[in-house]
Amino acid sequence: MTRLKSIFICQQCGAESPKWIGKCPSCGQWNTYVEEVVSTEKKQVSALLKTGDSRPVPLEEIASLHLDRINAGMAEFNRVLGGGLVPGSMILIGGEPGIGKSTLVLQLALTLKGKKILYASGEESLQQIKLRAMRLQLTSKDCLFLCETSLESLLGVLEQEKPDIFIMDSIQTISAEVIESSPGSVTQVRECTSAILKYAKKNNVAVILIGHINKEGNLAGPKVLEHIVDTVIQFEGDAHHQFRILRSTKNRFGSTSELGIFEMRQNGLVEIANPSEHLISKSDFPVSGTAVAAAIEGIRPFMIEIQALVSSAAYGIPQRSATGFDLRRLNMLLAVLEKRAGFKLTAKDVFLNVAGGMKISDPASDLAILGCILSSNLDLAIDHHTAFAGEIGLTGEIRAVSRIEQRIGEADRLGFSRIFVPSFNKGIENQSWSIEIMKVARVEELLKKLFR
Repeated sequence: MTRLKSIFICQQCGAESPKWIGKCPSCGQWNTYVEEVVSTEKKQVSALLKTGDSRPVPLEEIASLHLDRINAGMAEFNRVLGGGLVPGSMILIGGEPGIGKSTLVLQLALTLKGKKILYASGEESLQQIKLRAMRLQLTSKDCLFLCETSLESLLGVLEQEKPDIFIMDSIQTISAEVIESSPGSVTQVRECTSAILKYAKKNNVAVILIGHINKEGNLAGPKVLEHIVDTVIQFEGDAHHQFRILRSTKNRFGSTSELGIFEMRQNGLVEIANPSEHLISKSDFPVSGTAVAAAIEGIRPFMIEIQALVSSAAYGIPQRSATGFDLRRLNMLLAVLEKRAGFKLTAKDVFLNVAGGMKISDPASDLAILGCILSSNLDLAIDHHTAFAGEIGLTGEIRAVSRIEQRIGEADRLGFSRIFVPSFNKGIENQSWSIEIMKVARVEELLKKLFR
């Protein structure tokens, strides 16, 4: 016999409670509990345990999995996925509102040829989708569009059309009629995603879901949503800058260390195959306070221009500001510069900016940051053909960095004449590069060699 009862579920983490409480004991969030009606049905459990047809097998007897990936038609998207879409897999794409998630998946759907695609939207009408497609100047006879929010209707259309790829924008708008809760709730998101995943695995259909994010920047809904899907991709960027980054945080069929870089234009997203050339200023006029870092994001090396401005504090308390870089690490680098190199910056404002709206966390960019701060403080310009790669320690030493050969090779390919690298990096003496390699061991040595 089926009975109905009401429970309270946290919309942040999915924790359950028999009564309403103000603060969730699991995630610590306030006023997140919502009442939902669930059914309880007693299930008979056999007294004897049965193993069925399952049996453990050694590793040698397991058949190898051959993945026939689908070319997504976008090289940067294929790079992040590890080579293309895997049939039967589920991909979750999250990002800030207005960052371009719907533009990305619509452009992918209209670019991919030779595969039947079903694009379902619960947020936009068919007329709005057509307006975006006209702006992208793309069309495709292989892509079908649907405006639907009912899970049962979606599954019925999927059984009827049998597409190769299914795109849903967004998962938070779908609701199942058998669940007594509003769309976007923890129960609805979990059950709808599980139902679509079951269909995808059974019929070998690649599924792309768009997910909302909360105010903390995490994917909205229960954490189990990220466990259900095969791949989680974050679409990052600043709405005021043109660059967008596609970053994988989970990938069961590939690496999570790849990045895809796009540029947002009026006619859609344009792939940036060589981001270094777009992130470096083309100005030939020498100006103080700029330096180029040979950074690596994922497994991809590229050159990033970093700008700094050091000026006397107009007010009593000096300001410290960083855009695209960790402010706490900037304060640490300023303390090392003052303690080990003797520069008194306590009475000066320091502003740091990573050009192009990029955000970097590579420790090897420390050397370039010190270089542009020294350049601005001394008002001496650094040669445009000079690059930096090195991590700064608290004792003032310049520590070795990983994949130094890739960094030097990228700088050499782009025509840089010299690059500052740590002296502790070994194995770069016998390489055939045309770029001059300047080895430095401490911050004081950098100052002498940079402005000699």
